[in-house]
Amino acid sequence: MSLFIKIIFYSYLGYTSLIAQHVPIEYYGIESFLIEGTAIADSLKESPYDRLPVSYKSIVREPVWDLSKNSAGLSIRFNTNSSLIRVKWKVLNDATMNHMTETGIKGVDLYFNNSGFWQYVGSGRPYEKIENNQLIIENMKPEMREYNLYLPLYDGIEELEIGIDSLSVIEKSLKSTKKPIVFYGTSITQGGCATRPGMAHTNIISRKLGIECINYGFSGNGRMEAEIATFIADIDARFYVIECMANVSKDQIKENTIPLVNIIRDKHPKTPILFVENIMFEGGYLNESIYNELISEDKELKHQLNIMAHNGIQNLFYLESKGAIGNDHEGTVDGVHFTDLGFLRYADFLISYFKKLELIDK
Repeated sequence: MSLFIKIIFYSYLGYTSLIAQHVPIEYYGIESFLIEGTAIADSLKESPYDRLPVSYKSIVREPVWDLSKNSAGLSIRFNTNSSLIRVKWKVLNDATMNHMTETGIKGVDLYFNNSGFWQYVGSGRPYEKIENNQLIIENMKPEMREYNLYLPLYDGIEELEIGIDSLSVIEKSLKSTKKPIVFYGTSITQGGCATRPGMAHTNIISRKLGIECINYGFSGNGRMEAEIATFIADIDARFYVIECMANVSKDQIKENTIPLVNIIRDKHPKTPILFVENIMFEGGYLNESIYNELISEDKELKHQLNIMAHNGIQNLFYLESKGAIGNDHEGTVDGVHFTDLGFLRYADFLISYFKKLELIDK
């Protein structure tokens, strides 16, 4: 049945009569939606929901490869006039952590485009260990809307299907022509510890700015490594945000910062690169050892950026983190990893910097 005929048929039936009929549900796979948050063709990946191409399996360290199978920052966009939306998804690992919700780890999160504003609809919570099939929303008026479904932050997707009523249609959204913002960092970049996938700061920023954000957060493994620098340098980014400080020592900062910049600069001589300093751990306000270590690392990062600036390398920016997640010390789940409140504040903090540096429109 064509889109035009289905819309006319919907209008004829009316909203209430459609619900009463208990229309069957049809499921649609990857051919019916756009995957966002990736710069890699599906043909180059083991799975469409991976974050690194299969060629990097033998290049990066094993923990980085394993974490690249997590679908952090990925989402799917589609249009439908369905009166309901179900999601079937199968995760890879049934991952769990004691400081993060299962919905954030391996659930899904649905938004719809409400006149240019992405509004939260509901979440798919992982009641089963591996395979889930959940109704996200029902009893909607049968109008064409655009949806965005965020994928798990700390687990991977093996299979994913969208369920709609059989009288409706589903269409793949159009890909944006804007250059993406590329993030490379730590567990926080990956989304730890948002309660649901849509609350990771890269996803919040993408919604607020209407710019695709590509997430290369590798929990405990964001070390400014040449292998990842080489990979992200292949992406024609609007700008790069490096959030690796929590995973690197002072020596690693000294060894890796300049090579990382040089690798990117070889392909993108003028693209801005932003480095975010350490966000002080809550324990650091009392524990002098933690405080001194983080401050020493920040000083080394500044030193490395000053060396490059003195050598004529431009468009390198050092972002001071004071107030990044507020000043009330209520933005973390464990003194380090962010809550939803922390992520909201951090997203707004970064956006304000982007505007100040004129990297985006004010």
